[in-house]
Amino acid sequence: MTARLLDQASAAPVVDPVKRGYRVRRPYLDEPDAPICEAKTAHLAGNGDYPSGHTAAGWLEALILAELLPDRAGAILARGRAYGESRAVCGSHSLSAVQAGYLAGATTYAALHSSPSFRRDVARARAELARLRRHAGAPDPTICAGQAAALAERPW
Repeated sequence: MTARLLDQASAAPVVDPVKRGYRVRRPYLDEPDAPICEAKTAHLAGNGDYPSGHTAAGWLEALILAELLPDRAGAILARGRAYGESRAVCGSHSLSAVQAGYLAGATTYAALHSSPSFRRDVARARAELARLRRHAGAPDPTICAGQAAALAERPW
């Protein structure tokens, strides 16, 4: 249920029309020698900078997961934020595109809550995770500390 909920949640209906409307060039296209963390494909170059679809999707999923696991919301949202920041650090997007991605993800999340079927699926996913957590082992504190330290490093 949880996987299905996340698979069905998409920020594309918010992101795609904005990308088509603004058609902002990705930052690396104006500096061809600048390295980025992914392949410089024609698809990437043709898929505009603003807003960041990866950031929107990551933030949307972080918001959903934070709702499902409120006791872990801080850690989940920190990871969602870092995922968006990585798009600018990586050179694939401008900072404003990442910020717009967060807004697109949050807008999509709010709109999804108007759907009774989404709210019903959230309740089912929450119950599923509660059942799974009863049998899950404790997180490794060393790994958690390492991740927390990495997330504390802010790029700006």
